[in-house]
Amino acid sequence: MRYRRLDEARDYAFGHGGADYLTDSPECVAQAVGTRLRLLAGEWFLDLQEGTPYAPAVLGRHTKESYDPVIRARILETEGVTGIAEYESEYDGETRRLVVSVTIDTVYGTATVQEVM
Repeated sequence: MRYRRLDEARDYAFGHGGADYLTDSPECVAQAVGTRLRLLAGEWFLDLQEGTPYAPAVLGRHTKESYDPVIRARILETEGVTGIAEYESEYDGETRRLVVSVTIDTVYGTATVQEVM
């Protein structure tokens, strides 16, 4: 598995040759999970079915029973993920942010992902 590394601003890294890529590592799979969670359904013009279905499945349904299964499924469908070791989500109604913290088992080892949506 090969993934272009993202910098601190979540932009693609360029100018460092092979160092701009994550290859066959837990960090590589973790970045893939984060990228997939941030992609909205219908946002990618090449495949409008791809993406996390926030509009129908997450937004406006501020219950763990509604959004956790959708997010967990999206994580488990990521290439290289073999399972979820730990999962926690917390919704803050005042800031309208959902924080997902997950420890994933990958084909390369264990990785931790934290995404704020």
